Amino acid sequence: MKSKNAPSSSRRKFLKNSAIAASGFFIVPRHVLGRGFVAPSDKLMVAGIGAGGKGESDLKNFSESGKVEVAYLCDVDERQAAKSVARFPKAKYYKDFREMLHKEHKHIDAVSVSTPDNIHAVAAASAMQLGKHVYVQKPMTHDIYEARMLTEMANRYKVVTQMGNQGSSGDGVRQMQEWYNAGIIGDAHKITVWTNRPVWPQGLGIPKTKDEIPKELDWDLWLGPAQFQEYHKEFVPFSWRGFWAFGTGALGDMGCHLIDPAFKTVGLGYPSEVECSVGSLYEKMWNAAYYPESCPSSSSVILKFPGKNGKPDVKLHWMDGGIVPERPEELGPDERMGGEDDGGVLIEGTKGKMMCGTYGSNPQLLPTSRTKEVNVPQTLARVPEGHYVQWVNACIAGYGKNQVSSPFEYAGPLTETILMGNLALRSYMIKGANGKFPGRKKLLWDAVNMKITNFDEANQFVKRDYREGWGIKLG
Repeated sequence: MKSKNAPSSSRRKFLKNSAIAASGFFIVPRHVLGRGFVAPSDKLMVAGIGAGGKGESDLKNFSESGKVEVAYLCDVDERQAAKSVARFPKAKYYKDFREMLHKEHKHIDAVSVSTPDNIHAVAAASAMQLGKHVYVQKPMTHDIYEARMLTEMANRYKVVTQMGNQGSSGDGVRQMQEWYNAGIIGDAHKITVWTNRPVWPQGLGIPKTKDEIPKELDWDLWLGPAQFQEYHKEFVPFSWRGFWAFGTGALGDMGCHLIDPAFKTVGLGYPSEVECSVGSLYEKMWNAAYYPESCPSSSSVILKFPGKNGKPDVKLHWMDGGIVPERPEELGPDERMGGEDDGGVLIEGTKGKMMCGTYGSNPQLLPTSRTKEVNVPQTLARVPEGHYVQWVNACIAGYGKNQVSSPFEYAGPLTETILMGNLALRSYMIKGANGKFPGRKKLLWDAVNMKITNFDEANQFVKRDYREGWGIKLG
C-alpha cells in the first residue's frame, strides 16, 4: 500500500523480519482469519491533519471501514480535537503537521486533511512529497495556483488522491451522466446552480477587537501560511469560512458539492471568462459598504466554458445567499425544485433539461414524469462502499490500481473553476484610482498561463503571498 516513492523501511517489514518475529511472534495470514477480517499488518496507517469538526467525522468514517488504523492525530486546537483523541486513544498527538510528518513519515501510509481551507494545500503537498496518499476536504485548495500545483504533484509522486466532495461517489451523479451520455437532453448550453449558504457571517469585515488566545489553541499554527493578524474569537472554530485569508466563502464551501454533478456530467474543463455581482451592506442611507477582506453576503457568478468538438459554449450561473433561479416551465408549481431549501442544479440542453439537489441527490428529468418513462442502460459502476472506503481501498491496492471518484486530476480543474468565481468576487471589490469599485466587469482567463488578460489587478488572487516559513515547492 506504500507508493513507490515512500521510504523502503516500513513498520510492516520490521515486524516480519525482526528477531521478535523469529522468536515466535508472527502476523496471521488473511485467509486464516476469515473473509472480511483485516489483519493488523494490512491496515492503512492514517494520520489526520485536522481532528476536530469535519476532521472528526472523516476519521470516524475511515476507521469504521475496518481497514484503517488512525495512528496519528494533529490539530492546533486541543478543544476541537478532544473527541477524536478519546475515540483513538492509541493515536499519537501533534499540533504541528510538519513536525508529525518529519518524525513519523516512515509509519504513515496516508493522510487525511480537514483543516480551514487556508491549510489544505500546504498540508497535502507536504504529505505527497513524502509519498503519502492524501484525502483532502473540499475545496481542494485556497487559490488557483495551489490547485494546479497539487494536480501536478499527484501525478508526479504517484499517490492516490481524493477530494472530500462525497456526492461525487453517489448514484445520482452517475444516473445524470448516463442520461446525458445517452443524449436524453442533447448538448448542454446552460447550467444554473444555487445554494442557501452562507449560514455563517459574511460581508462584515475583520473584527476590530483583539481577544485573548485560548490556552488550548496555537494561534500561530492556526494561521499557517496566512499573513499574521490578531486573534478574534469570531474566527474559531467555524466563522473563518467568511474571511478570504482563511476560507473561500459560500462558493468554496458548497461549490464542490453542487457544481460537481454538472461538471462531471457535461465534461467541463477550464472556463474562459467570468463575471459577477455581489450583495452589499448599507451602513447609512444609500451608502453601500463592501469589505474586501470578507466574502460577500450574497453573490451571482457567471462562468463561460468553450464548447468542445462542435458543441455549444456552456454558461454556468452560480447564486448564493438565498438567491434562487426562476422555476423551469416544465416543473409543476408545487413540485420540488432541486434540493429546494439548501440548493440545487439545473442543466439545460438542446433537447431537454434535468436537475438534482445537493450532492447530486434526487436526479430528475423535466418534466419529472420523464424520469420514470426514460430507461437507459447502466454503463457506469456504482460505489456502494461510499466515498471514504473507495479511497481506502484504492490506497491499499496502490496507485493506478483502483479508480476513485474525485482524484486530483479531476478535482483540480473543478476546484480551479470554483476559485475562478472567487477571483471575480474579490476583483469586484478592488477600488480604482477614483476610489470607486469597478462594478460588474467581465474577466477573460488564459487557463494555460493562469492569467487574467484584461484586468491585471485581478491576478493578485491567482496565487497568494505566503507567510515566511510556509508555501509549496515542486521538487
